[in-house]
Amino acid sequence: MSYSNAGTPWDKRNRVAKGDGEAMYKMQLERLREKLITLRSLDPDLDLFGAENHKYEMASVWTQKDIAQFEQKWRIELPEDYKIWLLHMGTAGAGPYYGLENPDDGVYAVLGYDDELNAVSDPFQFTEAWNWNYDWFDDSKEEEEWYALEHEYFDPKWSAGMLRISDFGCGISMNLIVKGASYGEIWVDDRANRNGIYPDQYWGNTNRLHFLDWYELWLDRSIHQIHGQKQQSGANEV
Repeated sequence: MSYSNAGTPWDKRNRVAKGDGEAMYKMQLERLREKLITLRSLDPDLDLFGAENHKYEMASVWTQKDIAQFEQKWRIELPEDYKIWLLHMGTAGAGPYYGLENPDDGVYAVLGYDDELNAVSDPFQFTEAWNWNYDWFDDSKEEEEWYALEHEYFDPKWSAGMLRISDFGCGISMNLIVKGASYGEIWVDDRANRNGIYPDQYWGNTNRLHFLDWYELWLDRSIHQIHGQKQQSGANEV
């Protein structure tokens, strides 16, 4: 794994100029590094959900040149805290759910398929949860109607500006907004289950999460979960 000492917690009230971001995130990245080491040591059997997939390993970091080329190719600007992560922690691997995806894979509309691009270069348009108010179990519609409806519902224009960063499973993806409204936030694409697109609040957070805070919340909850399981296991053996 490749780590570094960089960053304080993300705070929208205290954004910093580009170029100063690495210094400002120093404390938070150091915390994340230590918590990831702790989590890995607590879960040697890879019992945590998704751990068998990522094995607490991290892919190689990117360079500033790699990031610049990616941004130029897709006509986007990655959020500062995510760029710091790519530079010092890794491009994929250990992370929420089935782990973090490489940005090069996250530009595609469907996980594991590189035949259809998401509209990542176009601006994201939502600031609040979005979905269609349809009865998806309405048997009165003809097959052609359903096909047209689903084709429109899954059109990449709804997920424009979203970079997939993690696979939740069951067709659900976690995404970083890299262009347009809600820039820098983590949003969920749950259209596969007809639940639309919405800000990530799976862990009980009421605030909007940016990348580093999202990752740290995963670490905190995972460490707490494993401690709880070990305590319960010990109690059952008494």
